[in-house]
Amino acid sequence: MKGEQIVLGHHHGRTAAARMVDGRLSDLLIDGADDRPVPGTVFRAVCDRPVKGQGGMFLRLGDGLTGWHRGAKGLAPGQVLLVQVTGHAEPGKAIPVSDRVLFKSRYCIVTPGAPGLNVARSLTDEAERDRLLEIANDAVPDRQGHGIILRTAAEGADEGTLTDDLTATWATAMQVLGDADTKAERLLDGPDAHTLAWRDWPAAEVSEDWDAVADQMDALRSPEVRLGQVTLSIEPTRALVAVDVNTPEGGAGGLKANLAAAKELPRQLRLRGLGGQIVLDLAPMPKKDRKAVESALRAAFKADPIETSLIGWTPLGHFELTRRRERRPLEEVL
Repeated sequence: MKGEQIVLGHHHGRTAAARMVDGRLSDLLIDGADDRPVPGTVFRAVCDRPVKGQGGMFLRLGDGLTGWHRGAKGLAPGQVLLVQVTGHAEPGKAIPVSDRVLFKSRYCIVTPGAPGLNVARSLTDEAERDRLLEIANDAVPDRQGHGIILRTAAEGADEGTLTDDLTATWATAMQVLGDADTKAERLLDGPDAHTLAWRDWPAAEVSEDWDAVADQMDALRSPEVRLGQVTLSIEPTRALVAVDVNTPEGGAGGLKANLAAAKELPRQLRLRGLGGQIVLDLAPMPKKDRKAVESALRAAFKADPIETSLIGWTPLGHFELTRRRERRPLEEVL
């Protein structure tokens, strides 16, 4: 099938969504079997204890959960604050959170404490920008020191749809921000797989034929990925994710293999839900070809929605990068 398609379904009774591009699995979301908080979940947290030298603070989140706030300068034990989960925690570690709480929907983002009415930079048509700003201002005229960003998906949305989305998102934000209790508690659940797909994936034909997705999911159970004569072995460990690139071709085949691996790597990490420290053991190639590989990696990850930082080469010739843990590893979910 040509073009993009969103497939909604369930995996072992859990909500799941997939994005297909030209019949190929491009993105995959499956809810976990437990109640662990997902990114976007909002807590009323209580500061517990600071970590000297790191500028961070452990927080009590309620329900026996512990949060880790990296930028906790100026906070004191016992202080109450709103925080939002920013990623998935590794087993045995505190949940990463931020006090920069955002309320996001398909068409807008409410930004508490950051006043202003703005439109995504990707929307360059001035007439459309003015139309969107006018609708937003009419929908929420009194923003009480908070702000709204109109997302790229708002382009072309009819006034009624956009107004409903703005008022609903604003009402949710004000309800959470208006909470005056002082005990640690979960206030707002993060989005499930279906909601996240609706919110963040481009509009496309929707299907419920989950069998087409399940067939391609089976390949993700193996650490090996075949790209013609190139083989990627993607193996997560407790400390990092190791990616080994191999090819039987000699000479210029090493560069060719590494460029193919760079192009495919974001998709594989996204589908497998892998993040943290990632180390690439690339196929042998001359040092003069490293810039070409770096450029290919930079271009590939630029189009990926998950924040990834390219760190650089190690003395042993490996390439390192770090990636935000926005999803639970697929091996956990499956």
